[in-house]
Amino acid sequence: MAPSAGPGTAAGRTLVNEPAGTRGRTSIADTVVLKIAGMAAREIPGVHDMGGGLSRTLGAVRDRVPGGRPNVGRGVKVEVGERQAAIDVELVVEYGVPVPDVARDVRENVIAAVERITGLEVVEVNIAVTDVHLPGDEDEPIADARVA
Repeated sequence: MAPSAGPGTAAGRTLVNEPAGTRGRTSIADTVVLKIAGMAAREIPGVHDMGGGLSRTLGAVRDRVPGGRPNVGRGVKVEVGERQAAIDVELVVEYGVPVPDVARDVRENVIAAVERITGLEVVEVNIAVTDVHLPGDEDEPIADARVA
């Protein structure tokens, strides 16, 4: 006779009398949290863009490619465990908007969205403001890559 594998199991199998919601496990990929956090951060007034200079430049090129989709995860890094997540966000803020207020609002919105949608506990959201968008600044034009 095989020993029981634990409460609610027989020889490693879940008993049918257990609630359906407890049978099995759910894992959430890093990219899921990355996209949720990116969307939540962009919802906050005062956030002009996300990411450092190089990632914004590459993103601008990608956005101009026909059929290309914007990268909602640009400027976001995540570490996801079984029950917790840690998130880093790089922001470009609009000139004149109080940076501490934008950072607080982004942090609160990211935590609320990730926890609500994934059920993970967000242990920290670190925010780095990498640039400020000045009035009249236009995004750097991308040089045409046409061969003459």
